[in-house]
Amino acid sequence: MYHEEDFLPVSALQHLIFCERRAGLVLLEGCWDDNLYTVEGRIFHERTDETTAEWVGRDMRVVRGLRIHSRSLGLVGRADVLEFHRLGAGSLDKETDPEFAEQGVKLSYTSGRWRPFPVEYKRGRLRREEGFEIQLCAQALCLEAMLQTHVPSGAVYYGKTRRRLPLEFTSELRSQTQVAALRLHELVEVRRVPSPVYQKKCEHCSLKDLCMPKALSSRRSVRRYLAQVLSSVENEE
Repeated sequence: MYHEEDFLPVSALQHLIFCERRAGLVLLEGCWDDNLYTVEGRIFHERTDETTAEWVGRDMRVVRGLRIHSRSLGLVGRADVLEFHRLGAGSLDKETDPEFAEQGVKLSYTSGRWRPFPVEYKRGRLRREEGFEIQLCAQALCLEAMLQTHVPSGAVYYGKTRRRLPLEFTSELRSQTQVAALRLHELVEVRRVPSPVYQKKCEHCSLKDLCMPKALSSRRSVRRYLAQVLSSVENEE
């Protein structure tokens, strides 16, 4: 279990999966720089910054900007959109069925039980992205700990295409998320930003100019080359 002062942001998991150096720069050095993608993403998220709630019909309650946390994962953050779907909708018998009573949660001033369904908003086009999926799964694990209920699935909503990518929180994805959270804490505890490794994806990173992956990777290669040369000379002597 982690103490509150050791909690890390759920959103940092996305940085970690994309690049550990990026996560280190954000968490350890407080670096951030916007590009077109991050500005569009921030504007896209503005509606979820404040906590609001509304009904969609009589069988769905939508909450935006809900604060979430998990002591076991040491994570804290906000759920962009959290839908509560009524279980056994349309059937009074199902609402009192023992099978349904073990699922979902009770909501104030409502009857029946409701299943949480987290939705993470992203600005881009519909695609599978490991970092997004782990970030959303972490939200589900936080909700399970807070609400004491099972959260089997959620979705990532992509603004460009206005489509959802459904996501099942499998045992494999849950395990990957737990490992990622642990790695995130290890990165912070070491207090050292990982060295850069240039990849094609670096060109789309908003921290490229601060990270300087090409320059620093080349410099490290030169140091390694010189060390190898000196080592070979010493061996000859």
